[in-house]
Amino acid sequence: MTVTIVGSQLGDEGKGALVDLWGGDADVVVRYQGGDNAGHTVVEGGEEYALSLVPSGAVRGKVGVLGNGCVVNPRTLFEELGTLRERGLDPDVRVARRAHVIMPYHRRLDGIEEEAKADSDSGVEVGTTGRGIGPTYEDKAGRRGVRVGDLLDPDVLRDRLEYAVPQKRALIEDVYGLEAGEECDVDALHEEYAEFGRRLREEGMTVNCSAFLHERRAAGDNVMFEGAQGTLIDVDHGSYPYVTSSNPTAGGAATGTGVGPTVTGRGEVVGVVKAYLSRVGEGPMPTELDGDEREEALASDIREKGGEFGTVTGRPRRIGWLDVPMLRHAARVNGYTGLAVNHLDVLAGLEELRVGHAYELDGEERLSLPATTERWAECEPVLREFEPWPEVDWGAVADDGYDALPAAARDYLEYLEEQVDAPVHAIGVGPDREQTVVRTNPWA
Repeated sequence: MTVTIVGSQLGDEGKGALVDLWGGDADVVVRYQGGDNAGHTVVEGGEEYALSLVPSGAVRGKVGVLGNGCVVNPRTLFEELGTLRERGLDPDVRVARRAHVIMPYHRRLDGIEEEAKADSDSGVEVGTTGRGIGPTYEDKAGRRGVRVGDLLDPDVLRDRLEYAVPQKRALIEDVYGLEAGEECDVDALHEEYAEFGRRLREEGMTVNCSAFLHERRAAGDNVMFEGAQGTLIDVDHGSYPYVTSSNPTAGGAATGTGVGPTVTGRGEVVGVVKAYLSRVGEGPMPTELDGDEREEALASDIREKGGEFGTVTGRPRRIGWLDVPMLRHAARVNGYTGLAVNHLDVLAGLEELRVGHAYELDGEERLSLPATTERWAECEPVLREFEPWPEVDWGAVADDGYDALPAAARDYLEYLEEQVDAPVHAIGVGPDREQTVVRTNPWA
């Protein structure tokens, strides 16, 4: 059995909480794309764990795997593992030998290129986390990357560095007119990353991801695939160029792990939806609450109540009403068998409540997104009003189940089910694992 957890919006939907919730029935939890630009927060018994690279199943004591579709910063990985161990956990994390390695020169170039875009009249500032994700994927596509398996052999690692580093030095110095530093010192890089390779090898952390998962499934294990970011920042299906450099959509679970699409396709694919919309970084957001002082005050209230600040960066997120055309697009691209709706409690007590039901573009109503970001930016939201629901004892609601939700909240959820043609499996009404209304267990 497999369950794939996918972000339905622009990231920050609370996927980690669902991986943690349903991870109890999983044996292996696999990240299939992205790197330490992802921020997954898990709350257990009032304890909060902010994870950027380690799969969220680590809090449950599950085997975690970083698949070949990931890009891995070994510095981050070992720091995060050390922090979790200091807090009493014993994470078992394996890393695909085919995964690519984020090197210091990738992080340097990420910052340089983003600054160059910001200073250019024609450039597009994406608002990256500056962690080297995009440049690492560029090297992967350009066939000049360093893979985890290369760290295990010092001679191979030196060959890779002696090929790649002079190109990076030339880019920094000759193209951008800046001075290259230690990030372009082959000897220093080789010494540090060969040591990472030794640790990975001696701790038995590296795997052939496809074979490893095949063997675990053949032994009867349940496998959960954990997507990072969200559908609308998928490099192929998102609001390009305001996207990440990988495929957070469900199809990425197959290519990013070496498990065939006939396997993931027979399992459950659950789309995680925040009950409103938030976004970090640049790009269109038709339902954004930024039109006047009243809307900005409402956005500020939702941001504070929902803790809408980036897990990795701490940046305040932009806030908007739920964008339903976005969800229809996500449901089509991912093939959802169910939904999980988070932060329903954050909307309680509002004087007004709306959703973006459709867009108006060129005088016509559209139910889904245009293919280009430029056309999406021209869309005006067609808003639909809903009856707000009051504040209640959300802990009691989580204990008592779906029927204990306020009637107006149930109407809101049933509207979503109708629009995306998928049932709501779970509703988050607070940050802790116990503060979730569970209707269906996708493993059942």
